[in-house]
Order: sequence, then C-alpha cells, then structure tokens
Amino acid sequence: MQLKRRGLTSGGSPLILFMCQLIAALDVPLDPKILEGLQQPPTITHQSPKDYIIDPRENIVIQCEAKGKPTPRFSWTRNGTHFDTDKDSRVMMKPNSGTLVIDISTGGKPDAYEGIYQCSARNEHGTAVSNNIVIRQSRSPLWSKEKLQPYIVQEGSSLVLPCRPPVGLPPPIIFWMDNYFQRLPQSNRVSQGLNGDLYFSNLKVEDTRSDYICYARFNHTQTIQQKQPISVKVLSNSPVGERRPTFLVPTGQNSSKLVLRGEILKLECIAEGLPTPEIHWMKESGELPIKKTFYENFQKTLKIVAVTEADGGSYRCTAKNHLGLIHHTIKVTVKSAPHWINEPKNLILAPQETGILLCRANGNPKPSITWLMNGIPIENSPDDPSRNIGDDAIVFSDVQKDSSAVYQCNASNEYGYLLSNAFVNVLAVPPRILTAPNHLYQVIISRPALLDCLTFGSPVPKVQWFKDNHASVLDGEPYIVHGNGSLEIHVAQKADSGKYTCVGINELGKAENVVHLEVKESVRIIAQPEYRVVQKAGTVVFECRVKHDPSLELTITWLKDENSLPEDERFVVGKDSLTITDVTEVDEGTYTCIANTSLDKDIARAELTVVAATPTPPIIYDYPDPPSDLELTDEHERSIQLTWTPGEDNNSPIEKFIIEYEDGLHDPDVWHNLTEVPGQKTTAHLKLSPFVWYSFRVISVNKVGRSQPSSPSRQYQTPGAAPDENPIIVKGAGSEPDNFVITWEPLTGIQSNGPGLQYKVSWRQKDVNEEFTTIKVANVSKYIVSATPTFVPYEFYVQTINDFGPGPEPLIHVGHSGEDLPMVAPTNVRVHVENSTLAEVHWDAVPAKSVRGILKGYKIYYWKERSLNKRKRRNTGKSSLMFDKNKTHGKLPGLEPFSHYVLNVRAVNGKGDGPPSPDQHFETPEGVPGAPAFLKVTDPTLDSLTLEWSPPVHRNGILTGYTLRYQAINNTHKLGPLLELVIPANETSWTLKNLNYSTRYKFYFHAQTSKGPGSSLTEEGVTIMDEVRPSEPEFGIVNASPAEDFANISWEYWGPYKNFYIEYMVENSEEDWKKEFVNGTQFSFVIKGLVPGTQYKVRVVAKGVTDETVLQSAEGIFKTNPAMASRQVDIATQGWFIGLMCAIALLILVLLIICFIKRNKGGKYPVKEKEDAHADPEIQPMKEDDGTFGEYRSLESDTEDHKPLKGSRTPSNGTVKKEDSDDSLVDYGEGGEGQFNEDGSFIGQYSGKKEKETAEGNESSEAPSPVNAMNSFV
Repeated sequence: MQLKRRGLTSGGSPLILFMCQLIAALDVPLDPKILEGLQQPPTITHQSPKDYIIDPRENIVIQCEAKGKPTPRFSWTRNGTHFDTDKDSRVMMKPNSGTLVIDISTGGKPDAYEGIYQCSARNEHGTAVSNNIVIRQSRSPLWSKEKLQPYIVQEGSSLVLPCRPPVGLPPPIIFWMDNYFQRLPQSNRVSQGLNGDLYFSNLKVEDTRSDYICYARFNHTQTIQQKQPISVKVLSNSPVGERRPTFLVPTGQNSSKLVLRGEILKLECIAEGLPTPEIHWMKESGELPIKKTFYENFQKTLKIVAVTEADGGSYRCTAKNHLGLIHHTIKVTVKSAPHWINEPKNLILAPQETGILLCRANGNPKPSITWLMNGIPIENSPDDPSRNIGDDAIVFSDVQKDSSAVYQCNASNEYGYLLSNAFVNVLAVPPRILTAPNHLYQVIISRPALLDCLTFGSPVPKVQWFKDNHASVLDGEPYIVHGNGSLEIHVAQKADSGKYTCVGINELGKAENVVHLEVKESVRIIAQPEYRVVQKAGTVVFECRVKHDPSLELTITWLKDENSLPEDERFVVGKDSLTITDVTEVDEGTYTCIANTSLDKDIARAELTVVAATPTPPIIYDYPDPPSDLELTDEHERSIQLTWTPGEDNNSPIEKFIIEYEDGLHDPDVWHNLTEVPGQKTTAHLKLSPFVWYSFRVISVNKVGRSQPSSPSRQYQTPGAAPDENPIIVKGAGSEPDNFVITWEPLTGIQSNGPGLQYKVSWRQKDVNEEFTTIKVANVSKYIVSATPTFVPYEFYVQTINDFGPGPEPLIHVGHSGEDLPMVAPTNVRVHVENSTLAEVHWDAVPAKSVRGILKGYKIYYWKERSLNKRKRRNTGKSSLMFDKNKTHGKLPGLEPFSHYVLNVRAVNGKGDGPPSPDQHFETPEGVPGAPAFLKVTDPTLDSLTLEWSPPVHRNGILTGYTLRYQAINNTHKLGPLLELVIPANETSWTLKNLNYSTRYKFYFHAQTSKGPGSSLTEEGVTIMDEVRPSEPEFGIVNASPAEDFANISWEYWGPYKNFYIEYMVENSEEDWKKEFVNGTQFSFVIKGLVPGTQYKVRVVAKGVTDETVLQSAEGIFKTNPAMASRQVDIATQGWFIGLMCAIALLILVLLIICFIKRNKGGKYPVKEKEDAHADPEIQPMKEDDGTFGEYRSLESDTEDHKPLKGSRTPSNGTVKKEDSDDSLVDYGEGGEGQFNEDGSFIGQYSGKKEKETAEGNESSEAPSPVNAMNSFV
C-alpha cells in the first residue's frame, strides 16, 4: 500500500512548532487509580532479555507479562511461525500471564527448544508485542584430548603457554593454577593475556615446574574444565642475554579494534625482552578519558568503560627497557547499536483531537525506522484517514473511537534493534482532579508559593484558579498558571493566605478541588551568642534567643566546631541558651546555634576562649530542693500547660525536671513518668490522653541526685473520645484443623479513651465472595472461629470501640485456619542400593490437596531388621531423614553392609507426619569386614609364639579367611623381611614355629570377605630366653594410640616398684606439662579430654615410693584424630540402651551395699582381693559412633608401621621381661595420625582394638572436592 506522508516532509519552523505544541499538550500526569476504570490497549510490562541463555539443568521460563483492560490474551511465535503451546505437553503458560514454562526436568531436551520467540498480548483495543527473544542453551564442552609435549627452553628466553579453551556459551573465564589449586603468581614478567594464554617476557630457572594448568570456568552451569598440565623446564647452561623489547601480542606495528558504544574497550600489549619491558599507553588523537580509563594486568591492558564515539581513534602502546623501545598503534573504531532519542509514548486522545507519535533513534550506521500496528507492518494494516505516516513520526488528526491501536516502532541497524510499543487510546472522559483535596501549603513570607492542581480528562481539561469566595479567575501578576495546572505566587505575602479553588473544565464537564495556603513568619535569632573568655573550671552561657512564627514548632541545635556537642553532662542546652559548666581547655572552639522550623532556619556563631583558673574555696554540693507552686493553665481536651517554681539547687545546677502523673481513674496511687524538660525551663506543654483523671508532680535533678517530689497539682479530668488506636500485634492462625484463632495485644486503660472498651473482630474466607462476619468482645485478647475448613486463608481485622465510637480504620491481615495431618502417603516408592553403605530412595509427590497444610518435606523412616550373617532379627531402632518438599528422591548414607533394611516414606506438614507408605524391604551387599575384635600374643617360647583373636564384630559379609603378615624387629628397631600367612576363616588361634629366640616380632592381622581385606590390627610379641632383670631401673618401649579426643599410653619398665604418672602438653606451646597419676601398678593409662587433630608431647615418669627418686622416659609425639561427624541415630535416646544403663546402675548399687557390709565386718571383699592380686588395665571408653558416609571409606594401610615412641629402649643387655599384661598401645588404637621415626619417634598410624572393646564400623572420610577448592580461588 502506498503510504501517505502529508505535511511531514516539508521543512521549516511551522512544522516544528506544531509538533512541539502537540507533545506539550499531551504531557498529562496519569494516576494508576484513574486508569484502573478506563479501557486501555495492552502494554508489555515484563519480558525476558533479547539474548536469553538457559541452564540445561533447569526448566525454561520465558517471561511475558502485560496489562490492559480488558485483560489481554497471549500467544507466541517461534522462529516466525505460530507456537501452539497446547500441542506440547512439556509447555505450560501461566494463568493470567503470557509467561511460558517448559518442563525439561523429566527428560526433555533443552536444545529442542532453542529458537527465536516472540510474545503477543491482545485485547479488543490492540496488540502489543515483545522483543524477539533468542533462546540458546548454555554449553560447557570438555577440553579436546591432546598430548602436550614439555617445553625445554633456555633461561632468559620468552615463552607463550597456549590455553585454547573449549568454545562455550557464554565464553568461559580463564585462570591458571597448579596441582594444589593455588593461583600461579603473575607479575609484569609473567601474565595471562586476554585470550587466556600465559606469557613469559623472559624465563628464570625458578619457572621450572610440571603443573602449569589452564582452567576454564563456565559460570552459567557452574562447572570447571581443566587442561592437561604443561611441563616447563628452564635450562641455565646457555642463558639468553639481554635484548630490546619485541611484542608477543599484538603482532606487527599496527592493528585495529571495533567496539560498540556503551561497551568496555580492552586493548592489550604484551612484550618480551630482558630486562622485562615496561608498558605505557597514550592516545595519539587526544587525551585518555581520566574518569573512565583503568589499567590492568600490570599496565599491559588498557580498559575504557562506557565507550562513546569520542573514544574512537588511534592508541599507542610503548614497550621499553634500558636497551630500547618499540611501539604499536591500535586504531579503534566505535560503532553503535540503535539508542533512543525520542522513544514513542502512549497517547490518550479525545475524539476529534490531534496527536503525534515520535520515534527517533541514533546509531552507527544510522538506524532504519519501520512501523507496525498491532504487530502487523503498517503498510499491511487497514488504512486510517486520521493517520499520516512519516519516517520517524505518525500524526493523528480528527481521531475517532475506532482509532485505538498499539503501534510498534522498530529502529535497527547491523548491530542491533530497538522495539517500542506505544498505544493510541481514544477516550472521552470528563475532568478528574488528581491532587489530594484540602491539602495545606505552608511557605515563608516573601518566598515563592506553588499550589498543585493535577488533572486528568479527555480532552485535556483547562485549569482555572479562584481565591476564597471570589468569582474572578486568578490570572496575571502576582499569579502564574503553569501548563500542568499549578498556580505560582512569586512573592507570597500574609494577604495571600486563604482558600484556593482549582477547576478543571473540558467539553464533557468540570471538576474542582480546594487547597489552603498559609504564609508564615520567618525564624530569626534576635539575641545572638557572643565571644566569651572564661576561666578553667568556670561556667559559660551562650545566649540564642529566637523569634519565629508561633504556629510552627521550633528546634534549636547547638554545634561545636561544626560537629555535634560532646556527649557530656557539662553541656546543658536550655530554651534560649547553651550552658557549659566546669570548663576545660578542650571546650575552646566555635559554637553554632541553629534555629530550625519545618520551613526555614537561621544560624549564629561565637568563639570560646579558656584561660587559667584562680583558686576558689571548696563548695558543698547537695540534692536540690523540690519544686513548688505547681499551676495548670491553657487547658484543652488533649493538652495543658504546667508551670512551677524551682527549689534551691544547693550549689549544683539543676540539669533537668522530671514530670510525673497519676491516673486517679484507671491506676490510682501509682506515679508514671510523663516527660522531662531541661533545667532552665519552668514551663511544660503536656500532651494528654482522653478519659484520664490527671494529677502532676515535678522532681528536680542535679549532679548529686534527685530531689523529693513536689506536692501534687490539682486534678484535671480530660473528656472521653473514640479510641485513637487499634490493637497491635494482631495475629491469626489455626490451632486445630477446624478452627481459626485471632489474637491481639489489648489496649491499656489509658489507651481506651473512654468507657465501654470493646473489640470488633471481623473475618471472612479469602478469595470467596462473602461479607465479613463480625463479633464484639470485651476483656479478652483472643477469639476462636470454629467449624472452619482445614487450612484455608482468612482475611481478618480487629478494631477498638468505646462508648464514644469506633477507633481508626484497622489494617486487614491474612492468616490460615489450622492444619491437619496429610491424608495420603507418597506412592511408587522405589529403592536403589548403590553400594554396601548407601541407598537411594525415589517416590512420587503427594497431591497438593492432600497435604492439608504447608508441606514441610518428606521424611524417610528406616531401620535395620537383621544382619544377613545372622538369622535372628535384631531391630536397631528407627532412623529418619528429612528431605525438602521439592524433592522426590533422597539418599540414605551410613548403612551397614550385608544387612536387611526396611523403610517407608511420609509427607510432613506443620501438623506432623502423614500416613506411611507401604514398607519397602532391601538388602545391602557385602562389604569389607571390620578389624578383628582383638588380637593378642600368648605362650611365648624360645622359638614360637601363639596368636589368638576373635572374628570382627562387624563382619559385613561372609568371612573367607584371615591374612597374617609378620616381621622381626632388631635391637635398633629396624624391620626384617615381611612374611605372609593365609589362615582359614574358622580358626581363632595360630602358632608360629621356628622363630628366632629372644626376638621381637611385629604382626599385622586382618580378615577378608569376597569384597576384599578389612582393617588391620597390629601387635608385637617376643620370643623368650632365660629371664634376666636389668641391673638398673629403666624404661623400655613407650607406645601411644590416639583417638579423636583421648589417647592410650602404654610402656615397658624394669626395676623396683614405683609410682607412675603421665606428663603431656600440646607441642610447641608455652603451657606447662599436665600431670595424670596412674592407678596401681599397671603399665598403661588413657589420657582423656584431648583436642581432635592436635599434636601432643608425652612422657612417663617413675617416682620412688620411699626414696623419692625420679626416672623419666624419653618424650614422644602423637597426634589425635580429626573430629568426625556423629551418626543420625543418638544411642542415648534408644530404649534398649536406657534399660541397659538402668540395670548396670542397679547392679553397681547392690555391689556397693555388699562391699560396705563386708568392710564393716573387717574382711577383704573379693573385688579388693582381685585388685591386690592383679593390676587391671584401665577400662577404655567405648569408641564413638561412626557417623560418616559408608561409600567414602578410607581403610588403614595393611602394612602400617607400629614403632615405639622416640627415646624408648629395651634393656641394655638385650633381654626382655615378659609382663603380666600383654596390653600395649595397639590394644587401644583407633588409627591416629601419630608417627614414629626409626629412632623411636612417631612415623605411622596405629590401628587396633582391645580384646574387651566392641568395635564399630570402619572409619571413613570424604575427599575434598577439587571443584570446590578451585571455586574458592576464582
């Protein structure tokens, strides 16, 4: 269709003036409340970005929101054709919205939904369209496999290590790190380029390393890809000498760069040379923009932000060292995507009115402008005789009601586009006033006054102003009526005070509004502070007397040296003065008095000089005398004025007066603080509450303290009134499934404002078309609405009422009736056993309507029914794990291998657990066994040793046998060859023959299942020869077996009976040795209360019983295990454990009674006899439950060394005494981190279990995540 452009192509000022007049006439403020009731074409209010990169792991949400009246309908196109959302079950459009949600969580492919999307919102008045939204899937591809050759280069030469990251969407962030996830240090010699490569201007020998690793971080998918490590070896046999700089990047003498307006410009120059060159930048065609220019990467990168066309030109970088310099010039060209000069604005026109849509944009190249109407190219739309189309404007004249439409302006060039919707809405609306009625304007005399009168109407109303009851229109001096309807008075005078009426008129009617103007007197300081000289410790008073308009509240503020007054009680601010007592040198300075009202202020200043004080006789200070002569004046319903005469201050100036009141009606004989006034005032204007019988008294306060209260004033009764406030802290929630409880904080007696206080409680079900149900209650703070549906929203409010009427309009609150337990259990529960200690559970979510409350999540209850090693059922107590409400699967960690488990799943809301799903049974597969319950060496002979053991407590499967490895240890504690022996699973002892006599052997012993070997126990034994005692007392081997928060110390000792004690301390600390005495004659002791993961020093001391001689062992070092997480199930809460403890306590009580009876008879009781006969080793604490996840088990090494503490030794003659107790450090070990050197200090971990100890499962730990480590650096 041939477009008509009448009157838009001719030049000249008449056309420009005509367009400006049109634009000005249509600049009308629109109140959303006004527009709510008007018909309106659609307007796009929210949409997704033009280039929308999606995360393939999440659902795709494409935003499109619009408003209009009637409510718009939405449709979409994809790649230019209609996109039928109903035909794709994965695509859902939100109700009352155009936003698309594409569900890919159940197997959908995100790349199948890539493309160009556009949303349309239409109603009967037009169609608005969104931008073209390009949907692309984010990608983080793997690095291509490549075999990297090591770089072997001479010292002093340059080198570039390529990164060449995979191309991702969006592009990745590049950084270089080493094998330990530490950032590689960079400097002006070594730095990373913009392309990610690592540049060495010259190499040094210390650059040699094999772990130069380039990482690419894809932020959108939160993944990191790693290139293969690059090895660099720098040789120094033929170093490269000093040389002039040359550029590594860019190459050549000139290059060019294209950048778009508004983007960030980055220019890079990296040079090689020796010494390392320095880089400098300049702009050949002008100065660098200082506020926008930044240097990065050790001056090698020039960055200019918010680029404009002025930033185009030639930039020169210079690389320089003492041997010479080199230049490179980069020509920067700035192009521009379109940007708005005049974006089209919505037009609201009356029939037969004229208007214009302007669409002007700039860019480089210059954008082309195209118009659409209701989403269709305007040349294909129906012809409209009221519309004239130009390149960048559409002029409407003599519009009709059917001229309403939405117009789209598209400004585009090769670098982008702009799309703007602007509607033309033809309405016939009588005038409406948008300015609040009866608004009060206050101005200072002789200053301008501006009275607002914002109007809305179609056609645009004409505004006229009238003063008081005069019929004449205000026009001409001193009045100015602005285009937006506001009335301005240049120089306001007292006579200008009064009532002003604005009237808006158009051909459909008129509207008017009344505002008020008050012209006030200005504030003036009539007695200003003056320069003062005062002696130290004296008192100074600065006067500041102010005259102001009595109807305005006056505030006087004092400053010292332009800052707030010091927080010091010596500074007293009075009504007309500032008093400073006990003056010091620091009080010198400038003091400023600022007199403020809500409309203006006045300022005055004065200096203070402090001089030395002359001696004065001592002054006696005392409490002030009470005030007297209380008088009530200026009586009003809500206020009164109280005056009094101060008592003597007794040489300490009165700092303040405290005014108290008694309510003779509601709270007689009780005095309450009402207010405080400064010590210089003797009058107070008091604000009162209705329906109170007031009596007042005044108390004086000085530095010494408070005076006695004055005599009470006469009683003043205020009349009653309707309440001023409603209850606060109003809440609504259900306590039962069928009720709704409304509570509030009741008003006090003084807040009631009158007799007959009641509360009007109103409620109704939300989103149901019904009126509020109302009830009035008194003397309560709670009301229960019964027989409510379960968990539905209610609107409610509480309003106060007394005999004088209701209180203010209350706020409407929203709450829910009570929850009930979920009705149904999760269905389709499936269990997938991942390994011997981990299972994953899946279930289907419960329907939302069955929750009957707020869904908190899902809880899995599970318990071990029996071990597959045993036929007998053994219920270990139920455990539970809670999962988020949005999850339909979860993992159960810490399961025991080779066991039969049962579980069920329940939905959980605020009321509690719902019904369980049917029990699911599953079995965990075999795992590696735990360590044998104990291992000990018995029956030593000259050439044989017998080993006895008990099978592991946690077999975790069917035992296939035991493996014993052993080796001899010579006198220097060196280890001999390691021998290995396989023992059948049904054996619990084994005798080793043909051993060397008088030789110490170390044994490593573990069980195994079909899944592999378990944890090892270690033990030592010695073949014997004729027993010979050492000639002198001495210590032998001292062992330490650390756990998490305790360690077992055992030792060998030869000599007469001694008292032993242990000394220990944290290594490298300044604390004193801690001492623990050993009970009896035993040769082991448990140190408790240690800090996990801490290294300690320890030694054993033997002290003579009679001669007080002291013998010390050598010092040893051990480290406690790191703290481990506890299991989900707390054993202390298990019923069987509580019952067992009660039985043990009862048994101990019976034994104590028997022992007490025997002791009184004078005989030895059996326990004592046993203690005398044998020194029992100290009972060890039970090992804590292992709460780590089974799938990440970390087993102790089978060949783990176990050597004595540093400094321990055997007797000098080489003989070894066979002790009564074979206990050693190994019996109590839990795999600590203590290590021994070959001379006896710690070198290895210990692992073992004492015979009487019941071991739990294997220790485990979780390896640190390299991705987490890398994220902490980037």
